[in-house]
Amino acid sequence: MSLINVINLTFAYDSSYENIFEDVSFQIDTDWKLAFTGRNGRGKTTFLNLLLGKYEYRGKISANVVFEYFPYDVSDKRIVTMDVVNNICRSFMEWELIRELSLLELSEDVLNRTFNTLSNGEQTKVLLAALFLNENKFLLIDEPTNHLDMRGRETVSKYLNSKKGFILVSHDRAFLDGCVDHILSINKTNIEIQKGNFSSWMSNKELRDNFELTENEKLKKDIKRLETAARQSTEWADKVESNKKGKGAAKNRKKGEVSIDTMAYNAEKSRRMQQRRKNLERRQHNAIEEKSSLLKNLESSDNLKLIKLPYHNNTFIKLSDVSINYGEKTVCRNINLTIENGDRIALCGRNGSGKSSIIKLICGEAISYSGELMKGSQLKISYVSQDTSHLKGNLSDYAIENDIDESIFKAILRKLDFSRVQFEKDISTFSGGQKKKVLIAKSLCEKAHLLVWDEPLNFIDVLSRIQIEELLLNHKPTILFVEHDSIFGDKIATKKLDCLFFQ
Repeated sequence: MSLINVINLTFAYDSSYENIFEDVSFQIDTDWKLAFTGRNGRGKTTFLNLLLGKYEYRGKISANVVFEYFPYDVSDKRIVTMDVVNNICRSFMEWELIRELSLLELSEDVLNRTFNTLSNGEQTKVLLAALFLNENKFLLIDEPTNHLDMRGRETVSKYLNSKKGFILVSHDRAFLDGCVDHILSINKTNIEIQKGNFSSWMSNKELRDNFELTENEKLKKDIKRLETAARQSTEWADKVESNKKGKGAAKNRKKGEVSIDTMAYNAEKSRRMQQRRKNLERRQHNAIEEKSSLLKNLESSDNLKLIKLPYHNNTFIKLSDVSINYGEKTVCRNINLTIENGDRIALCGRNGSGKSSIIKLICGEAISYSGELMKGSQLKISYVSQDTSHLKGNLSDYAIENDIDESIFKAILRKLDFSRVQFEKDISTFSGGQKKKVLIAKSLCEKAHLLVWDEPLNFIDVLSRIQIEELLLNHKPTILFVEHDSIFGDKIATKKLDCLFFQ
């Protein structure tokens, strides 16, 4: 066991006036299985790069370990997979690699295939096996789940739970619960570490947020009450002060004559009223200070909205005995699927089972197929793709190009935790999660009868996932989606279609 010490860390990119980190300090135990969480754009990947020494920063990071980053960049994917592993890890016994592959539910014959013939999920697992062959290193694992199907995520989560000594960036709640014992969260104003899995951290955060909201309301009322009392005390003190020279003395005294006893009484009364006013003002000041310390890390999660476009028919799309082919290869066969008004259908299945092909066929791409596809006339579909690599330019131009209302588009992005500064940047510089939010915001702006979303949550932070869940549950649009976040699928889907039956 050793410690990674971060002391007074401050960092900003050269092109930005905003600090990503400002004077933050914390410690990490190298035996921890640590999840790194926070809203998109808060600096999770940036921090991993700081540990790797890629950027200059102010402050100090000290560690007695060597850091290793995942995912690896495989420059030539045409080489044999065994050579890919050898290029990553120079010193290991073959039986050790076989053991790691077995734990990841991969057969050793993948080592004899060229790397580009493996599925995305298989590639991820091979690279993870190579990662854990690197002994005496602290591992930085950045978003390993994005190319894994649901079964693959369960396998990798179990695999990581058997290891220790890593920082893991992921937004899949069930995945994190299965493999971490500490949470490091980047909040609005600080970084904090808490023992436990993601669910326990989330539960504690909700309890703390609710407590602070209650305290905030209580203090607001106290401040208003103290403000009124202080104002009354000031008025009383001023009135008593004006009587210190004997105004209001007994009528039977000579004009202008003031009783010494009355003057003393008025002076004492004035002193007490002034003291009461000061006490009230001090209590008001303390209440304001206490209130100002609350809600600093409360995450805004305003409700999202969408407009459902009514359709003249109850049946939107129907596939009867459809088979999809790429050349001589049939990726799925005998598909029978009916999408009706109000359905929320999850396409399930392992990587390579044809889920994305079904979606592309429904969206009108030129895909070779046999069987019958019936699509309702004038049916409007809003599509969110897996790929974000095409996104570039500024948000205003993007809204114009896609014929969507710019103000509504940006309002949705604001609700998804975009700062106004972000609106001035090129979309190509956004984080992976921010790019996916651009696609989702565009989809929500489009007037459509049917939403078709292909892995919409890749890279998207947990709080935004919850917002999207609440949107779909509240507005109940007709949607066909592929998503390997099991919690999202269980909450949203009214029907599940397993594509394994079509192979």
